[in-house]
Amino acid sequence: MIKKTRQYKSELAVVGAGIAGCAVTVFAQARGIQTTQIGNSGALAYTSGYFDLLGADSSEYLKDPWAGLAQLRESEPDHPYSKLTDQDLRDSLDEFITALKKMGLSYSSPGEKNHLAMLPAGACKPTFCLPETMFKGTLAMTSRAKVLIIDFVGLQGFSAQEIVANLKSQWPQLRAERMIFPEMESGAQIFPEVMARALEVPATREEFARRLKDIVEDAEYIAMPAMLGIHRPDFIHSEMEKLLGLPIFEIPTIPPAVAGIRLRELFEQKLPALGATVISQHKVQRIEFENKSIRLYLQDSYGPVEIEAEKLVLASGRFLSGGLTADQQEVKEPLIDLPVQQPDGRENWFCESYFDSAGHAVNRSGIVVNEKFQPLDFKGRVIDKRLYAAGILLANQDWIRQRCGAGLAIATAYKAVKSLS
Repeated sequence: MIKKTRQYKSELAVVGAGIAGCAVTVFAQARGIQTTQIGNSGALAYTSGYFDLLGADSSEYLKDPWAGLAQLRESEPDHPYSKLTDQDLRDSLDEFITALKKMGLSYSSPGEKNHLAMLPAGACKPTFCLPETMFKGTLAMTSRAKVLIIDFVGLQGFSAQEIVANLKSQWPQLRAERMIFPEMESGAQIFPEVMARALEVPATREEFARRLKDIVEDAEYIAMPAMLGIHRPDFIHSEMEKLLGLPIFEIPTIPPAVAGIRLRELFEQKLPALGATVISQHKVQRIEFENKSIRLYLQDSYGPVEIEAEKLVLASGRFLSGGLTADQQEVKEPLIDLPVQQPDGRENWFCESYFDSAGHAVNRSGIVVNEKFQPLDFKGRVIDKRLYAAGILLANQDWIRQRCGAGLAIATAYKAVKSLS
């Protein structure tokens, strides 16, 4: 049976469903641009939920990201951040976080300094904006308050005792306790996502709070793995604090993590409500640039899909998401075959030491763009005026080492959308 091709027309097509792709869609819809977004959002589940702006330079973590940005622009004039002003960054984060709050997921407001935030094993990192369900952890850390950290029988990959052991020397008033989650008395393995969905049921919250009260003692804060609901975390967080009479904060877990799953499901549900056409969990197979339009081709369980768009933003990520691929000879952009800036020869991809402070050159591979975030060829010419790129696909940045992934995604998406007209 030959299945009929379904066709869509759109002003803008967005390839990618990570932070950058979703930010493009949010910004475009806010400006009345008819948008179709295509992508597999699975990689979002691997995020901590923290939004980094700039957390590190070549030598140390940064308390002041804005001072760090000024230095970065001097030392790395080709970095994507060097194509953005501080005002671009502030405006993009403000608009994106305001949009998230309207969708039902609150974040701390962008400010002047980075916050020191906890990671699953008791390490800490600087970050710029945190989910409201996690923000009080930065307050507790600053004041070195009495904090009870809990984990659960059957929960793998999160140990309250490990966190306490790693932080005890600098934060002596931490205490660890293990408890049994409601309906898990058998001790079987349990996962944060399962607990998060269970806590959306009022009776489960009440029983959980009752059990937790027995071990609170003199704690001033309660910390727990990120598990306070998937779809209404702000509400569930508030309800749990009322039940316990104490401030609560979440600590991210190893991926796939609840904080990332929240973002993934939020975008899948709310972006269509903003007016976007979202084709989720599918990847574009081919793109053709014609005189009057750009055509994107893909296939889903109902048959072929063809999208005709006036403009395109490529926000397809890096190797994990398939935005870049690599073989024994070179790094490639597989969808459009865009030129990829990369080290000359595979032997120059990596430093001899895995932990070299300079980082590995291959991590700065990617697509070179101009000030409008239009991809350029190797001679510096715009490849197609209708094509834009955003996010960690871009060249001349090392987002993991520089702790700038979310900020880079959001701000470059913002500038690309502003450049569309």
